Amino acid sequence: MDQTMIKDAAAYINDKLTSAPGIGLILGSGLGVLADEIENPVSFAYKDIPHFPESTVSGHKGQLVIGELEGKQVIAMQGRFHYYEGYSMQQVTFPVRVMKEMGIDSIIVTNAAGGINQSYSPGDLMLITDHINNMGDNPLLGPNDASLGERFPDMSQVYDKAYLQHAKDHAAALGLNVQEGVYVGNSGPTYETPAEINMLRTLGGDAVGMSTVPEVIVSGHAGLRVLGISCISNMAAGILDQSLTHDEVIETTAQVREDFLRFVKEIIRTLPNS
Repeated sequence: MDQTMIKDAAAYINDKLTSAPGIGLILGSGLGVLADEIENPVSFAYKDIPHFPESTVSGHKGQLVIGELEGKQVIAMQGRFHYYEGYSMQQVTFPVRVMKEMGIDSIIVTNAAGGINQSYSPGDLMLITDHINNMGDNPLLGPNDASLGERFPDMSQVYDKAYLQHAKDHAAALGLNVQEGVYVGNSGPTYETPAEINMLRTLGGDAVGMSTVPEVIVSGHAGLRVLGISCISNMAAGILDQSLTHDEVIETTAQVREDFLRFVKEIIRTLPNS
């Protein structure tokens, strides 16, 4: 990844800000409503930021929103980029590099995912404890820039255990019953076949989607503390006798919107300053 491009994008954004964000948010399909809660927002359309890709998927608004949320300075991606859109892994994860350059030290990554674990139900929120990279690619392939991170980063605790416990504690305080599990990242854009879901369950997957893993890998490489949250928007192929659609994903995330907003806002409000 070209450091000049990272610095160009960060400088463009910083030039219009009066305070630096400390927490990054990546908001998945149907979950961008959280960015609407940010106070005194400064917004940037992706197309206006130097070197940024553009989001092409329904349910992804396609802008950065920066401001105050629950007393913390945050920078939110209201919509993300996906490998299946034709972007390289480096383009997909470019915003994480930019947010790191701007000074964030923590990132909350959210997504809509299909439930593999048969004890889950559509509308459940799942804290990500680990992931399986089933995308057939990795954003760290190629020459390594040691100033961005080490050549062989450890992924064994990339999902911060203290943040995970913090989220569990505050879910209980809010009366929310949240799941915990392993997220599988597939390339998409097709939904999985029933046979593929059986395979992923055998491998230890609890939920499956088409994002998150690249951004988390780069976050780990960059030394950011990570919390991951999936909204189980549907049960994966073969579990229920029904077809899968993106409209269903958006509809389910809308139904759990209030719980999602309460949960993430409470996590941010109570998160200790690093």
